[in-house]
Amino acid sequence: MSGGEVAGILVAVFWAILVSFLALALARLAGTLKAATKMVTEISDKAVPLLADASATVRSAHTQLARVDAIAADVQEVTANASALSSTVSSAFGGPLVKVAAFGYGVRRAIGKKAAPEPKRTVVVGTSLPGARRGRRNRRSKD
Repeated sequence: MSGGEVAGILVAVFWAILVSFLALALARLAGTLKAATKMVTEISDKAVPLLADASATVRSAHTQLARVDAIAADVQEVTANASALSSTVSSAFGGPLVKVAAFGYGVRRAIGKKAAPEPKRTVVVGTSLPGARRGRRNRRSKD
């Protein structure tokens, strides 16, 4: 064998190893792609019903929100009517009721003064009046 033949055999062996390595890498890559494809298919099969359920839930929530909006509008109208009624009743009965209450208070006070006699004041020998009644002023201490 000559040097050229040995070099040719080495090149052929190198290419055979390289092709085998690439074939093995491509086979593993194909297996990985099949597994990924299968996983995506399974996820798609499970996701479609979930999206349908989510869509139905959103539609139901929209319907409920429309009902709540209608209820809120009715409550606002009732509140406005109650406020108007309250101010009407206040203006119609408020003034006369205050006058009746003031009259009743005056009558009670007038009757109370006539019915209860004032107690008699007596002087007790040997007692002294408190400082404020003797004309002294309360003096505050300076801090």
